Amino acid sequence: MKRFWAVCCLFLLVFAFPLRAQALELSAPSALLMEKETGTILYAEGEHEPREPASVTKIMTLLLTMEAIDSGALSYDDAVTGSTHAASMGGSQIWLKEGEQMSVRDLLKAVCIVSGNDAAVALGEHIAGSEDAFVERMNRRAQELGMNDTHFVNCTGLPADGHLTSAYDIAVMSRELLLNHPDIRQFTTIWMDSLRGGESMLVNTNKLIRFYDGATGLKTGSTDTAKNCLSASAERNGMELIAVVLKAPTSTDRFEDAKALLNYGFSNYALVTVTPEAALTPLPVRLGERAFVQPVLTKENRLLLDKARSVNLTQTLDLPESVDAPVCEGDPLGELVITDADGVTVASLPILAGESVGHVTWWQMLQRYLAVAFGAA
Repeated sequence: MKRFWAVCCLFLLVFAFPLRAQALELSAPSALLMEKETGTILYAEGEHEPREPASVTKIMTLLLTMEAIDSGALSYDDAVTGSTHAASMGGSQIWLKEGEQMSVRDLLKAVCIVSGNDAAVALGEHIAGSEDAFVERMNRRAQELGMNDTHFVNCTGLPADGHLTSAYDIAVMSRELLLNHPDIRQFTTIWMDSLRGGESMLVNTNKLIRFYDGATGLKTGSTDTAKNCLSASAERNGMELIAVVLKAPTSTDRFEDAKALLNYGFSNYALVTVTPEAALTPLPVRLGERAFVQPVLTKENRLLLDKARSVNLTQTLDLPESVDAPVCEGDPLGELVITDADGVTVASLPILAGESVGHVTWWQMLQRYLAVAFGAA
């Protein structure tokens, strides 16, 4: 029952408002705009078309690395030794030498800022033993996330037959990284930095980090066949958006497309946190081992709304006068109905039992009866 209400709540959060049908003038054939908190798609065009992602691939490399760090299997300070294979990578690189040691922190910095292919391979080899083994993990994680348009062949995005994904899938893995591993921002928001004690200068390939208000990342990519790709994220007023652009004709086009998507989202939508206007009072429990149960609002209380509907919201609390025992923590007790200025319902959020209350036993009932009887005497 608890899972059922959680799913219902998520449904309401995602579909509590109609998506706009407005078309944007974009140069890229595949694009998508997603709100991070709820995963709501705000705009999509050619979002499931299989396309080469170039170095945007590295978002999955970063995700697996951050998962290893957050699980305790890996540390930012761990030393990684460059292999012959890692040092042989072409394209964007930090000129990692065979046998050279770098910390996980510096390699993450290299991947996020300058898209170092050698750095990405070094991380993958360190985590899984080889790039092939790491790519197996990448594909397995993609399936777990429901990225059904995706098949990775390497961890860099260098051209390879069958290395494909989609704008939708990139948004999904970008959201997973930003939502559950927010520490990645310490790297993706850097504009300029250095490695090797200042000997190797780094300048971010994502120009939005410097020139777009609220930019938080995330990853650029380009090859002759993939053209110009980007997963761009930005946060304003507590709402973070993810804009994915694939196969834009030029580098400038990908940034302009991403800005158009982000501007559209920030201009038209708002993320509202709902809290009860008054404290929820305990509900009487009939035949319970305790007399009352404390109702609580679901933790999924963020509403993504059309900006025009996000002001002058009204709350209506729908709770029974009492409930029957037994009550389990997380059981639905009622709902908090949110309506806009026109009286139209935008969401109904479950009110749940904040604790468990068992059924009174016969012995407890007898004790209560005797207490009442002798107390009355």
